[in-house]
Amino acid sequence: MNLFRLSMPICALVGLLGILLPAETASVVQGASKAVFERFDWFILFIMTAFLGICGGLALSRVGHIKLGAADETPDFSTRAWLAMLFAAGMGSGLMFWGVAEPMMHFAAPPHVQPDQAAAARNALVITNFHWGLHAWGCYAIGALVLAYFKFKRGTNYQPGAPIRSVFVGRWVEPIARVADFTAVLAVAFGVCGSMAMASLQFQTGLGVVTGADTSGVLVRIVILGVLFCCYTASASTSLDKGIKILSQTNMALATGLVLFLLFVGPTADLLRGTVSALGDYLVALPGLSFETYVHAPTDKQGWFHGWTIIYFVWWIAWTPFVGIFIARISRGRTIREFLAGVVLAPTAFTLVWFAVFGGVGLAEDVASDGAIGAAVKQDFTVALFHLFDRLPGSSVLGVLALLLVFVFLVTSVDSATYVLGMLTSDGVANPPTVRKLAWGVALALMGGALLLIGNIDLIKALSTIGAIPFVPILILQVVALFLALRADQSEA
Repeated sequence: MNLFRLSMPICALVGLLGILLPAETASVVQGASKAVFERFDWFILFIMTAFLGICGGLALSRVGHIKLGAADETPDFSTRAWLAMLFAAGMGSGLMFWGVAEPMMHFAAPPHVQPDQAAAARNALVITNFHWGLHAWGCYAIGALVLAYFKFKRGTNYQPGAPIRSVFVGRWVEPIARVADFTAVLAVAFGVCGSMAMASLQFQTGLGVVTGADTSGVLVRIVILGVLFCCYTASASTSLDKGIKILSQTNMALATGLVLFLLFVGPTADLLRGTVSALGDYLVALPGLSFETYVHAPTDKQGWFHGWTIIYFVWWIAWTPFVGIFIARISRGRTIREFLAGVVLAPTAFTLVWFAVFGGVGLAEDVASDGAIGAAVKQDFTVALFHLFDRLPGSSVLGVLALLLVFVFLVTSVDSATYVLGMLTSDGVANPPTVRKLAWGVALALMGGALLLIGNIDLIKALSTIGAIPFVPILILQVVALFLALRADQSEA
């Protein structure tokens, strides 16, 4: 089976259907997502919690000292470059999109009634951190660890089916492994094209706020997509240690600078207090939220659960083949304990600070403006960040910096995706042909363009997650393969 020839037409067809039949495509995709969420929401929550628990167990166990590679190998990238690359590929543009909007939305409409504004603000950050924190990175980490272990310890390729082929025997193994490879391609393509569309919409609306011009037309979206395509294909034409590495480090420098600027121009002491409180509140609420299925809650609360928590968790699963392969590729020479600590804890810590600062400033400005920020978010949450900047010193500079960061994060994510898709459809080689990466760049532009032209956020979220649903059993099978391999390799040591 030629994975490239099979998957490329399907992805291109979905993009064309989205452009030609947007209403029908939206109806089918959203209906399928709703049906799955209503039946398997409990399982999605449980398996994400289980993945996080497995990460903690492996990091603390006796296998934590095992190096991903030969005993004398050193990491290919410095720790700073490594963390910057995995973070930029994993979440970058999403944090820009939701940094202000999500805390404000949970503050305005929490799933549980809060006694006062202070409690509502703290609860909003807890929910946001739950969606973006340890569970997300735990899923990424376990998917990446499986591929890294089998690649660097058993010499397999990076394809998701490789661990299955390496451990299991029987006539069923090869067909299931091929399904794993194919499903991973679809999950990556659908997940990334959704993020492309959302970040592009934010860039479009932010451009209007910053310049004061009318940027709402379809032509503007096409121009944005065209410029994005040129940038990420140019980067994709370079090697991993040039294009993606440089972009990732630029992202981290800009993001860190933006957080520090907001921290110092905002209510600094309150933001620092809020960061500490957000960490404590999150850790206290984490056990309960990890198993909260809203089983006896009213229908509207279950709808909130599906529309926020479950769709986020499925989204992280959709991105796991992409982020997992990418993180595995850049993690040679690190121990399992170092790998898990770096992948799970470091990005989560930065994410907590990000939301505490952006969400904290947004909540403070909303109170000071008698609900102006909340009203703007309710009307159009793609411009929440830019409406907030309008109220701060140096708003024009902040707006330009935010636009630059959104765009560079987006280029980095799509560039990384073309690399991973090229790898997946080239028998898992570490350095896929440039032509294949560029072909996937065209396909992603077509799919992302379809969603961007439609402009329906609910459809974007639904299509981004639809490819992940069949990947869940594959991910579970990979984890089983990892445990069997660890047990076998340790017994032989």
